[in-house]
Amino acid sequence: MASKGGVVGAALMAAALAGAALPAKAGEFDGVTVNIMTQTGAIQEPLQRRAPEFEKLTGAKINVIAVPFSDLYQKVLTDWASGTNSVDAAVFAPQWMVDYVAGGYLEDIGGRVAKDKAIAWDDIAPFFRDFSSSYGGKTYLVPFDGDFHMLYYRTDIFDKAGLKPPTTWDEYLEAAKKLNGMEVDGQKVYGSCIAKKRNAQSYWFVTDVVGSMTQSKGTPQGTFFNTKDMTPLVDNEAFRKALTFLKESGKYGPPDELNMDVSDTRPLFTSGKCALNLDWGDVGVLAIDPATSKVIDKTGATIMPGVKQVLNWDTGKLEACSKETCPNAIDGVNHAPYAAFGGWSGGINVKAKDKVKDAAYAFFSYMSAPAQSNVDVTIGKTGFNAYRTSQLSYNDGWKKAGMSEKAAASYLGAIKDSLNSPNMILDLRIPQNQKYQQVVLDEAIARFLAGEIDEEATVKAVADGWKDLNDQIGTEDQLKFYKNTLGAK
Repeated sequence: MASKGGVVGAALMAAALAGAALPAKAGEFDGVTVNIMTQTGAIQEPLQRRAPEFEKLTGAKINVIAVPFSDLYQKVLTDWASGTNSVDAAVFAPQWMVDYVAGGYLEDIGGRVAKDKAIAWDDIAPFFRDFSSSYGGKTYLVPFDGDFHMLYYRTDIFDKAGLKPPTTWDEYLEAAKKLNGMEVDGQKVYGSCIAKKRNAQSYWFVTDVVGSMTQSKGTPQGTFFNTKDMTPLVDNEAFRKALTFLKESGKYGPPDELNMDVSDTRPLFTSGKCALNLDWGDVGVLAIDPATSKVIDKTGATIMPGVKQVLNWDTGKLEACSKETCPNAIDGVNHAPYAAFGGWSGGINVKAKDKVKDAAYAFFSYMSAPAQSNVDVTIGKTGFNAYRTSQLSYNDGWKKAGMSEKAAASYLGAIKDSLNSPNMILDLRIPQNQKYQQVVLDEAIARFLAGEIDEEATVKAVADGWKDLNDQIGTEDQLKFYKNTLGAK
């Protein structure tokens, strides 16, 4: 895949040099250096790969500073809040934008976007254009990526076992149990592969399960807190069942699953060792890489599983779906696809020098423009997934990348089903959301799965931790932020 990316990249650079539209002129940024911070590995790769192209086009030197995901939020915040300002721009999770905007650290790029034809802003899917890029009616970020959690499964294994892809979490566990240890192509497969590593990117997965039970009446209902009083939706049967699911799935997974991040489970799936997997859109693209994948045209994707029982917020009990409680149910199943993370996006430090801001925006525009992004979303190692409307249909770009029409129908169909769901879960976007999820939730879930604390202690740790944060920051203010994010009344 790397060699293919290099060839395509060279061709794109030649086209750009021939006069493709750019929000900058040749030599305009001679002598300008832009320091951009992002995550190590995926995300770092496309920025570094395209930096030399952009330098030849404009003169700007792009210096990519990569740090582990667990450090990214705090390092960017500390650099900007302390006044160090050694970081001119960053590529990060859109949900963190609320803290960066509140501190006055992010540049409003709305005026630049309005004048920039090269970026093809209207082609970016509305969710990523309006929710992931904007806050308080202003535009702060340029999207490079579209993120949804989806279910992946081995079509050949399911066919061999006479199974259909699971539509509920109970069916997921049943299939994982049945398929675990099955010998396929000379090797035994794991029934389920889910990243569960502590202090990594695993804490989102519990929300996939609990969210399908707590949110059943549409996106504005929300899944993290009661919109009446900001009470955490944690001390209830839904959250407990989600904990049970995570622990049960581990019985059918790799023996060291608790030490696996998505960078570990992805190659397991593409090497043919997993029957089921939960992940972002990256897996669907990695699965078509002929250099590493043994599951080409053997990978199916669907919207995340759901439930037939949803939470009664007043009693804390699960109740059978009805037309009133699950108005968006499909065949009696309530699905709530989770827009986890929201898609990697680029923002600019408001304190950067004017010429550096110009160069940073021009680079972000170049990265996001169709000529570049249409290629990058088809390369698994980039960490970028489809986010433009034009990328959600099978076209020559997907064909050239090696994705069959059948595989595209499944993969892109799952993304569209998630994106178009009236019951989509929005990521938590309130002040200090990182502490709620990446600190309190992650630690509690990791300790539970490791057997350090039991179910009740886990519920208490999350509920108390979130309540304490509400108290410290201001419950009424947090409630307003939360409801505004959801569009709740």
